[in-house]
Amino acid sequence: MAIIIKASHIPLALTVLRALLAPVVVLLAIYHPDHFAFGICLTMAFLSDVFDGIIARRLNIATPSLRRLDSIADSIFYIAAFFAAWHLHPSAIQDHLEALLVLAGLELARYIFDLAKFRREASYHMWTFKLWGIFLFAGFFALLVFEESGLPVALAIYMGIVADIEGLAISIILDKWKSDVPTFLHALRLRAEP
Repeated sequence: MAIIIKASHIPLALTVLRALLAPVVVLLAIYHPDHFAFGICLTMAFLSDVFDGIIARRLNIATPSLRRLDSIADSIFYIAAFFAAWHLHPSAIQDHLEALLVLAGLELARYIFDLAKFRREASYHMWTFKLWGIFLFAGFFALLVFEESGLPVALAIYMGIVADIEGLAISIILDKWKSDVPTFLHALRLRAEP
């Protein structure tokens, strides 16, 4: 029996795929660490993150709820990847601990601030977050596939700090919840609109 997937379901399927890869990464880290398998999971997650939004916009179905789900899937997958990094390479985490604590603090502050102000998490899909996604992919790929914890990992962490600072600035600027705000300059324009 053939399974028929409507084109309009592809963005959601790609987003769900990314979330489903998270437990695979965790299980790999615990039971069968394999560089090739990590590379496949990271590449699939990265490509699904790139193409779910592109396809949704082309099909004109990039709704705020789909964009929120996309952000949630990103978080789930990268928390799993962080667990794998911590479990398999604790010294790499220790080497970057101070910057990671700053990043975690900013992530938590943003989440709490957004919930308090908007009653839901932000889903801005900022350009700095897109850049951070590329750096996260490169950093986790370097660590989990090549066991390299230097520059790619540091760049991923510091790009995350920059992105979170901009995300917090956008949340402060906006007076009501909005998805897809590319930069804080766009937020200033939105705030100025009547």
